[in-house]
Amino acid sequence: MRAFKAHLRGIPPYPYKKVEAPVKLDQNESPFDLPQALKAEALRRLTLLPWNRYPEIHAEALRQRLAAQVGWPEEGIVLAPGSNLLILALAAAAAEVLDVSPSFPHYAHAARVTGTPYRALPLEAGEEGFALPLEALLSAFQGGVLFLPNPHAPTGALFPEEALWALAERAKEVGGLLVVDEAYREFSGTDLSLLGRGNPHVAFLRTFSKAFSLGGIRAGYLLAASEVAQVVREVLPPFVLPAHTGAILEVVLENPGYAEAVAAHVRAERERVYAELKGHPTWRPYRSYTNFLLVRTPDASEAYGHLLSQGILVRRQDRYPGLSGCIRVTIGLKEEMDAFLKAAFEVAYA
Repeated sequence: MRAFKAHLRGIPPYPYKKVEAPVKLDQNESPFDLPQALKAEALRRLTLLPWNRYPEIHAEALRQRLAAQVGWPEEGIVLAPGSNLLILALAAAAAEVLDVSPSFPHYAHAARVTGTPYRALPLEAGEEGFALPLEALLSAFQGGVLFLPNPHAPTGALFPEEALWALAERAKEVGGLLVVDEAYREFSGTDLSLLGRGNPHVAFLRTFSKAFSLGGIRAGYLLAASEVAQVVREVLPPFVLPAHTGAILEVVLENPGYAEAVAAHVRAERERVYAELKGHPTWRPYRSYTNFLLVRTPDASEAYGHLLSQGILVRRQDRYPGLSGCIRVTIGLKEEMDAFLKAAFEVAYA
């Protein structure tokens, strides 16, 4: 086949394979569906829409509502069907993509697909968890786009604000763009948007897939300077946010309180499960500020297989640098986490 660009040959697929299990703890989803009353209202509004007409070209009405809610200028907001599409647009526009390793794999995948030069610097592993290689990042960041999830996936770490301020200043110095991915912010209680107020070289990715329980809807947004947002909008296709997604988000933005209840449940269960796992004789949980726990086991394949045999699906992470033996466990319902803990301790005493 000579129809396609040469750099697309041999690109590995995104690392996910669907597996069915009664207890699904593998994709960092909310354990709760959207409240039924909000679903019903969204469906009612959906029936009133003219399905034969295109939606607003850049979701202007929703951007206005979101701008008022998050306190960000409307012209600096870009809505899209999932933050993954925004990552792809940023990678396509970037002169270079800089990353850390391990990290969310879509940053690297987006760079490879768009043919953008890509580099990743390894996180520093310590006794208590994972740390940013700050000095190395400051040196390597010479322009382009630096993606940095905070809280971090897949480790669950929360990097210190002073490190992010240093990277924000570096972005300004070199004319680059620091993109802080805040997909898990509701579970850490952090808001780093102050980094980007007055600094057009910092942008933020946020999602409705986690605490807002809309993983199946695919919706996320970018907060950025107006000139950055304009570039991203031009890279994305017009009319990118479907009318049905807009109707659902309209209802959610009018009724955001349920997301805090989701986040509160997750935080409580995360701390409970973490404390229990600290007593495991061979598994080691890492402190997390997300809706999942990274757990190092003697053998990730054995741990994954045993849990799956008990009907519990988790995600193996042992193919990533520095994560040998690791599995990732999404925080679910209390009864799901009880089943996970029971199976986890069965491994120790088998």
